[in-house]
Amino acid sequence: MVWEPEIEELKYRKRLAEQLGGPEGIDRQHRSGKLTVRERIAKLADANSFQEIGELAGTAQYKDNELQDFKPSPYVMGLCTINGRSVVVGGGDFTVRGGAGGIHDPAVQKGWYSQNLALEWRLPYVRLLDAAGGSVKSFEEIGRTYVPDNAGAAVGYTLLNYVPVVSAVVGSVAGMPAVEACMAHFTLMVKGTSQVFPGGPPVVKAALGYDINKEDLGGAKVSEQSGVIDRLAKDEDEAFDLIKRFLRYLPDNVWELPPRGEVIDPPTQRAEGLLSIVPRETNKPYNPRALLEMVFDHDSLFEIAPSYGRSRITALARANGYTVGVMINNPNFQGGSMDMASGEKVIRFLQLCDLFHIPLVGFVDEPGFMVGLEAQKQGVVRAGAQVVCATASTKVPWITFIVRQVYGVAGMVSAGLSRPPGNMVKRYAWPSANWGSMHIEGGAMAAYRREIEAAEDPTSKRLEIENRLKALASPFRTAEAFNIEDIIDPRDTRPLLCDFVEKAQRLLQAQLGPRTGPGYMP
Repeated sequence: MVWEPEIEELKYRKRLAEQLGGPEGIDRQHRSGKLTVRERIAKLADANSFQEIGELAGTAQYKDNELQDFKPSPYVMGLCTINGRSVVVGGGDFTVRGGAGGIHDPAVQKGWYSQNLALEWRLPYVRLLDAAGGSVKSFEEIGRTYVPDNAGAAVGYTLLNYVPVVSAVVGSVAGMPAVEACMAHFTLMVKGTSQVFPGGPPVVKAALGYDINKEDLGGAKVSEQSGVIDRLAKDEDEAFDLIKRFLRYLPDNVWELPPRGEVIDPPTQRAEGLLSIVPRETNKPYNPRALLEMVFDHDSLFEIAPSYGRSRITALARANGYTVGVMINNPNFQGGSMDMASGEKVIRFLQLCDLFHIPLVGFVDEPGFMVGLEAQKQGVVRAGAQVVCATASTKVPWITFIVRQVYGVAGMVSAGLSRPPGNMVKRYAWPSANWGSMHIEGGAMAAYRREIEAAEDPTSKRLEIENRLKALASPFRTAEAFNIEDIIDPRDTRPLLCDFVEKAQRLLQAQLGPRTGPGYMP
């Protein structure tokens, strides 16, 4: 066999690469409660489906042209299947130099290559982030400092506009890996073993002069509250399960529709509980998640960023097997009013659904934008303008069920009413619905101030005016003027929804391809 020596050397080099940073580095990784990058890919990918690319890349030492030592690149990447569908996956190897790679390190080149591969092959891309970012050691390696540059950043942005991108933070990440955590359509991290920050505790100490540990600086609590991550996993196994579940709702790329899931519940199913879930008392809350569970296919709700912007719930779900994007106000937090965080959350969610041709389903109980001095300081008005623009730019079919209240500009965008003509839109109201430019309570005092203040009993006069206005607030009066198209029995919500989503498929087919207008912004 002419090439047998080279084949043996190839096998030897692959064995060296598979040893990662060596037994000591692997043991340190396991003692930290973390898996190695190869163990992670094995758990995430379908069995025996991983096809590695660039396994031989690394740093070699030779003597008399004979290989003496080899340290693999701290990045493992390639193709695999997840749920039977092809995906590009790449992950940092913390057992080799803490996953850090200099600007000319093969790890950096492999990261760029993996993103280009996903772009060119039109496949979803999954990052497994466990890397410390840049290191000053690279200055000695190249004999100089350098102007920061990352050609892969532009590819990473382009990628967001064509294929699903998932970032899983499975260790401490800083610098560019921290930014890459956010450059995704879905970001998750593992509780207790993962942190995200631009610079770690030593950098904070040098810059600001105080001590802080990694968990307090960028751990789960901080990252959830800041909106940096979308979901928190209790361990790495749950993280891989969340990745698999998220990808099931999305197409491989923007030129395809999301795959249809198994149809379990009949589309005509009517839930009796919907008739009483919204209380008659307008100031009494209810469970919005329970409402959604009664409408969508069984066990199909996949919530996005549940701990951020909590006045708005956003989720992927299925209706008669089809993927849909769901939004509902949460009356248990700030009365469901839109603030800066929930507005930002909605914008990202609208972009996701519009990019991947996912119909939108809104359940509206919108009291309006958050008011008060603190909301003003945060710039809630500008946030409102941004949500208006984001809503107006969506093209996917949108169906709205007004379940209780819809007021002001926030109500307009929540109901999908700020979109230009020519888009597929349908509105229904439940009998519990009420609406207007502003609430009667408070609005009456603003509009009738002089009359109220001039009365002998201002309080009685205000209540008299409010009661007079409330008599006009019946949704049936609005229907008489055809200002709302249909008022429905809440139990008919699922059948009407499933019918709409079925009819929307033809329009969605015509919308395939990249999104027009501004690109996706994480």
